[in-house]
Order: sequence, then structure tokens, then C-alpha cells
Amino acid sequence: MITQAFAPFGIAPETVLRSEAIIQDLAPVFARIDQTRSINQLRVLHAFHEARLAESSLGGTTGYGYDDSGRSQIEKAYAQVFGAQKALVRIQISAGTQALAICLFGLLRPGDTLLSVTGRPYDTLQATIGVTDDGSPAPEGSLADLGVHYRELDLLPDGNPDLTGIAQVLDARTKVVFIQKSRGYTTRRSLLIDDIAQIVQTVRQHQPQAIVLVDNCYGEFVETQEPCMVGADLVAGSLIKNPGGGLCPSGGYVAGRADLVEKVASRLTAPGLGSHVGPTLGFSRLIAQGFYLAPQIVAESLKGAAFAAALFGAAGYKTYPAADAIRGDLVQTLEFGDPDRLVAFCQAIQAASPVDSFVRPEPWAMPGYDSPVIMAAGAFVQGSSIELSADGPLKPPFPAYLQGGLNFETVRLACLLAFERMTGRGQPDRMQSGE
Repeated sequence: MITQAFAPFGIAPETVLRSEAIIQDLAPVFARIDQTRSINQLRVLHAFHEARLAESSLGGTTGYGYDDSGRSQIEKAYAQVFGAQKALVRIQISAGTQALAICLFGLLRPGDTLLSVTGRPYDTLQATIGVTDDGSPAPEGSLADLGVHYRELDLLPDGNPDLTGIAQVLDARTKVVFIQKSRGYTTRRSLLIDDIAQIVQTVRQHQPQAIVLVDNCYGEFVETQEPCMVGADLVAGSLIKNPGGGLCPSGGYVAGRADLVEKVASRLTAPGLGSHVGPTLGFSRLIAQGFYLAPQIVAESLKGAAFAAALFGAAGYKTYPAADAIRGDLVQTLEFGDPDRLVAFCQAIQAASPVDSFVRPEPWAMPGYDSPVIMAAGAFVQGSSIELSADGPLKPPFPAYLQGGLNFETVRLACLLAFERMTGRGQPDRMQSGE
């Protein structure tokens, strides 16, 4: 019986049965996720066929990386799947923040304006832009330090884009319009592809020369369309998130208009070199296979997020999005209202992880954040957000951001461990020690 499978982890039979009932209730949600997965999986497979992906090309290159056929085939597949003219998929991009930074530095020049229409960007990108809240000078080398202007426009209170406000603030100096699809460390909803389409349409009507750049981190394969398919000029993201499928040890991508992708490539390498250099160092096989598996892995993560929302929502915690909501990313927010509960939740997530289950995470002053952060990630790849992880800043309302999960079963176990621990039914000493 299923209750016996959870017994080695100390989960009470009644808790397992509660989870079984939740899964039954979520059947329509899981069916919708599976349909999206099927559509996306076929899109990826077709793109591999069109790119003529060859096993003989997956060995990789060294040095300059000239004439890397495997890299070219993978980038053609990425471009097709994301509805783009060209893609840059490189192991040398080590984070989503770096992928976005090379886009911004590649596109913006002194005197240009960067306009964020989804409010303040994710914490780690703020230093790149040069945003400061305390009146201190912009960080040296930031966009602001180089003479790039920055404006931001919040979403409406209901989470929808402020299309009227966007139309009013666009002007001739607006070079890049920035959209962050995921919520970051905020309580707003993630944007849907229809939201992005409306923003693009508004920009085209009022400032057609402006470049629409979408931070696509956590959003890939959650819906059946990607931002470039509805008119965005450029998207960027990380290979240790959704599109890496849990296999990539590092890497990032940029996709969109061919001329813009090449400008970004010149920022990653050097003017005159652009996308022509960049050895794959033997990682092409993992990049390609991860991309192939990504729709399936994202679907598993989404099922885990819906389960977490249902379980903790029924226990009285604020959860958003709701379990049955249409999602734009795979991040699930659980609001605990108490720092101890937040810490307990993240420690339980760590205890359920396949790697470092015996480690107990503690809050710390992580670079790029304005408050201590606790991060749980027993992952095979450091910082891999597509693997099961949970983190949150120790500041009100003390939310935890749950994301990823290579399989639903591990997400389910992690949530049940956290649930029992937070309701006083679990074995906290065992979970803390990992024994």
C-alpha cells in the first residue's frame, strides 16, 4: 500500500491518505498539465527533427569552438521551439541573471531608457541596472553608472499589466521594455502569455522601435506558447531552470530577433567574435537531452506546485496561485506569516531531497538580497531551480517560494514532511539530522 511506501520517512498513514484525497481532487488540474506537456513535447521533438540533430555532433568542441555542428543544431532547435529567428545557447552563461545582463548591456547605450513594466525586477538584477533604494550611488559598472536611464511601472492591483500607464510613459528614448514573467520575491501573480501579448501590442502601437525583452526564467513550457510567439523581440533564461530538464550542469540561453541575439552574443564574447566562438566542452549531449526532457520535468514540477497549494491551503495558509489556477510559471508561494514556520518548511524540503538530505539550511546574508534568505536545495546541480528547492527572505509576510521537482513523488514527500513538522505530527529531530 501507498502508506507503507511513506513509512520509512516517518509519514503517518492518515497524512498519506489525506494526500491521496487531494490528488484525486486535483485530477482535472493534472489532466490540463498533461495536455500542455504533450503539446510542448511534440514541439520539441519536431524542432529536433527540423534541426537534424545528430548523435555524431554531440561530442563537443574545445578552444574557440569554431564550426561546432552540435551547438548549431541545438540552437536551431531552441530558436524553433521559442518562436525565434535565432538562439544563443551557451554553457558559458552561468545564471539567468547573467543571461539578462548580457542582453541589457548588449542592447542599451548611454542616454537610452530601460523601462520595466512589471515593477521592480528580481533582486539579483537590481545591481546590474543600478537600482538603489537608499540614495547611494549606482554600483560601479552598472547600467546607471554608464548613463542608462531606468524607469519602472508597477502592475495594476489585480496583477494585470497597466496598459494605459505603459502607453503614457513610453517615449523616444525608451530603448528596451523589460517584462519579468515570474513573480520573483513578490506576492504578485506571474504573467500569462496573453498578458505579454497585450504589453507587446501596446508597445508596438506607441513606440514601435522599442525592444521588448522578457525574463523567461521559470516560465518555459508552462504554457503552450512562448513570448516570441506573441511578438516579444528577445527572451532569456537559465539552463538550470526549466529548459535544462534537470540535466544541464550550467548554461543559459537568449532567443529572438537574429540581429539582437548577435548583439547579445558580442557582449558575451567580444565585438567581431559574437556567436561564432564558444566551445561546448562536451556538454552538448546534456544540453540537448535536457531540452528534450524539459516539458516532462516542468509538468512534474507543476503538479507538485498544485499539490503544495492544495495541501497547505487546506491547512489555513495563504497560497498563491491557487491549486487550480492557470499558471504562468512553476513557482508556488506559501505564505507562513512567521519566520520559524518558514525556516521549518525549508528545512523539511531539504530533508526530502535526494542530495544533502542530512544538511539543515539556515538563513544567511546572501549577496544580492536585502534581508537574510533561507534556501533549501538538495540538488544534483548547485542552484538548480528545476530540481526541488524552496527559499524565502526572512521578512514579512515570510513567504516560501517552492519551485521545481524532477518528479512529483519527491515534491509530495517534501510537502508531507513539512506539513507534519509544522503541525507537530512529525519527527523534527529526525528531519533535522537526516537519520
